[in-house]
Amino acid sequence: MSAQTLWIQPETCGTLHGLFRRRVERSPNAVAYRQYDPGGQRWTDATWAQMATEVGRWQAALRREGLKPGDRVGIMLRNSREWVVAEQAALGLGLVVVPLYTNDRPRNVAFIAAETEMRVLFVDGRRQWQQLQEHSEELAGIRRIVSIGQIEAEDEPRDPRLASLHDWVFGIEAEPEWREVKPSGLATIVYTSGTTGRPKGVMLTHYNILSNVWASAQCATLLGTEERFLSFLPLSHMLERTAGYYLPMALGATVIYARSVLQLGEDLRSQRPTVLISVPRVYERIHARITSQLAKSPSWRRRLLEWAREIGWARHEWLQGRGQWSAGQLAWPLLDRLVARPVREAFGGALNYAICGGAPMPLEVGRFFLAMGVPIYQGYGMTEAGPVVSVNRPDDNIPESIGRPLPGVAVRIGEQDELQVLGPNVMLGYWRNAEATAAAFTGDRWLRTGDQARMDADGHLYITGRIKDIIVLGNGEKVPPAEMELAIQSDPLFEQVMIVGEGRPFLSALVVLEPTAWRALARELGLDPDREESLTDRLVQRALLGRVAARLETFPAHAQVRALRAFLKPWTVEEGLLTPTLKLRRAQIIKRFQAEIERLYEGRRT
Repeated sequence: MSAQTLWIQPETCGTLHGLFRRRVERSPNAVAYRQYDPGGQRWTDATWAQMATEVGRWQAALRREGLKPGDRVGIMLRNSREWVVAEQAALGLGLVVVPLYTNDRPRNVAFIAAETEMRVLFVDGRRQWQQLQEHSEELAGIRRIVSIGQIEAEDEPRDPRLASLHDWVFGIEAEPEWREVKPSGLATIVYTSGTTGRPKGVMLTHYNILSNVWASAQCATLLGTEERFLSFLPLSHMLERTAGYYLPMALGATVIYARSVLQLGEDLRSQRPTVLISVPRVYERIHARITSQLAKSPSWRRRLLEWAREIGWARHEWLQGRGQWSAGQLAWPLLDRLVARPVREAFGGALNYAICGGAPMPLEVGRFFLAMGVPIYQGYGMTEAGPVVSVNRPDDNIPESIGRPLPGVAVRIGEQDELQVLGPNVMLGYWRNAEATAAAFTGDRWLRTGDQARMDADGHLYITGRIKDIIVLGNGEKVPPAEMELAIQSDPLFEQVMIVGEGRPFLSALVVLEPTAWRALARELGLDPDREESLTDRLVQRALLGRVAARLETFPAHAQVRALRAFLKPWTVEEGLLTPTLKLRRAQIIKRFQAEIERLYEGRRT
């Protein structure tokens, strides 16, 4: 029996809670989830039957809150079994789930709670709720706040709506309920983090998501029921929710919840996942660490890695049917043992799929890992599309491409080279925002992505820029900054990069330096890395601009950086400079560093 026949298909389950129900019926005793118990200092497993038991208990507690079908329930939890139980309990009662980022700013959370008229909110602990209290008026409509963590006696007095999970479900034993909901019914409202303005609530139906799961499954034909997914991207991110939660549920695989990003390396090695879903930054950091270690290695070791990279890439292209076999590949077994296998061990050594999405992956990073035998596949999506639009396949993997569209998903290139999407995965619209909904679609109802793209003769898509991010220089030249930023970030010295220059005579860059690489550079130049003044020293500026120029040598003359300002303090979500999905809030960064930007252009016309 092929793995594909084991999948639970949309027509079989109808809804997201129907998917859960079918999985419980098919594999009640299989391990569904694994997570770390800090108290017991060990990893613990839960079967599908155990998950169903918990869902029944939580549903009984939810019914006591007087909710009616269609009411909204917020989930502001770290990735965990409790996240899944909360959602499945709500969906089974016909409620609508609103996921929230645990690191989002309180005012955003309050805005979402008010706009959706949220009735119940799940939080990890009391302190999380307290951080929202400055916006108490917008949270007045919430009837119950359930804290997964225990609420201690010393926490009194407290909001009477706040209850610990233990107390909320105490003494309840109940069977799970599966109310009938149409596949076209609203399942979730997912707020896009948005790089400007207020977040918008994307309305996705049960079928939007299920169709996306099934279409994605048809591109991952090598997956089997024994897969182990390691989950660490927030479940409030639709990529993780669709590909790292619903997809393994449809397959019957096990999901392992990573303890934290800081402990990700340990979890990869101890849990040895076969599937990893991540944004490019994780792969970039592992690549940067390898590159940094290599810089300190003897020359023979550096040459060995370069040889392995060259032969490994040639081997990848040959296996993909795009290159010729060469005698040099006879050395691969030795190079694999000495070089490539240790790189794969950084991911646990058992990966079958490493999915990369959410942002563009630097070409150098993708090629490196493919050369080392790490099966990394770049894809593209957006929340409004459920979210997956396109992905590379095992037998058709081009790292600079975002792959070909999923089965059943149509794409076209519209005005301004905009990528536009049509399919069963596309959202209903934005919650209570008719104006934004109208702007999101063309006249013939194709979803406007806002991303510029091109398509080759074989149907592979390539993102070339973002329409609203394009910088128009003073001479009228138009520059999409994203590709430049990616190229600069491929140098491990640069942790974060933003290109500026709207209406200016030339482009400049704001860069955040990686601390270890910065200290090495400063000492090499005879400067104190701990002195703020060292960042603006002429020697440092010359060195930084030289390294930037080296990364931009293939870009046209008008797309070159002539000035930059370096920082050591990273831009963060908490400061409002990044979205919860770690995208740049360009307008806010420009506003924060307006004085520094002005100084880059003082007295300079060219």
